[in-house]
Amino acid sequence: LTVGLTFWFHNHETTTLLFGLFLIIMTMFQWWRDIIRESTFQGHHTLKVSSGMRMGMILFITSEICFFFAFFWAYFHSSLAPNTEIGACWPPIYIYPLNPFQVPLLNTAILLASGVTVTWAHHSLMLGNNKESIQSMILTVLLGMYFTLLQAQEYMEAS
Repeated sequence: LTVGLTFWFHNHETTTLLFGLFLIIMTMFQWWRDIIRESTFQGHHTLKVSSGMRMGMILFITSEICFFFAFFWAYFHSSLAPNTEIGACWPPIYIYPLNPFQVPLLNTAILLASGVTVTWAHHSLMLGNNKESIQSMILTVLLGMYFTLLQAQEYMEAS
């Protein structure tokens, strides 16, 4: 995959990149298939294996928390103490920020609404109301598509 990305950056050749991506996806699916089969159907997961998987997930979530903490730390450091390379002002010169009370606020409302509709779908499914569950899932998918459309427009405007 790394070699494929390098070829793609320099030569615009995607064959190696697609092959590497295909291999990674196949490895993921087969690994997850084996884990599900071993734990669910064969019952081979001992207490130590289950504990190791839980610890692996905890470490993964911890690494994600550290990544986002570092990301926001860098953002706040740059915005609260801008250095001279960017003109000692925030945002830097010639960068025009979007109004946070327009599309970003609408996107936040859409994300919250989709969380409500997917919870509604889950509760409807648990109560055996399949028609209502399907309707709320369709609404969730429509909200997701609308969110993606607004994000694409926002990225186009910002670039």
